[in-house]
Amino acid sequence: MSESVAISPGASREVIYKEIAPQIAALVHGETDVIANLANVAAVLKEAFGFFWVGFYLAKGGELVLGPFQGPLACTRIKFTEGVCGKAFSDKKTIIVPDVDAFPGHIACSSASRSEIVVPILGSCGKAIGVLDVDSDRLDDFDEVDRRGLQEIVTMIERVMPSHTNLATTQ
Repeated sequence: MSESVAISPGASREVIYKEIAPQIAALVHGETDVIANLANVAAVLKEAFGFFWVGFYLAKGGELVLGPFQGPLACTRIKFTEGVCGKAFSDKKTIIVPDVDAFPGHIACSSASRSEIVVPILGSCGKAIGVLDVDSDRLDDFDEVDRRGLQEIVTMIERVMPSHTNLATTQ
């Protein structure tokens, strides 16, 4: 296992996603601990792109609960029906928000967050079990390149995640 992420300096996001995808696949391959995998993926994304905040929320006890993340303090619990994370989770669809202040019901965990992308994580039965949440401190910072790149990474995570929603007991 590598101790750092290899990316081309000054490369486009599209190139960086292509470079980190096999590195993430190698990190999660054979590792059965959910928290370890999510922590490493959050670290790779933060290091590769310098995003303001990168993390996971996992479905536990009828709400999304903060999981591994990189960045400033975050909201600990989010209802399935609230905010960008709740909407992406409930709709099982990736959501890109160019301006979080314009999103109805946005939950401001940090006033420095300006735009956001949230990708649902689905279990093998197709049920949402969590989300990958990425925030930027710049307006309109995410696009289709990010959607495709982050969805590909989530697909890798889905392959190694347990299919049930109560991840609190997963070891």
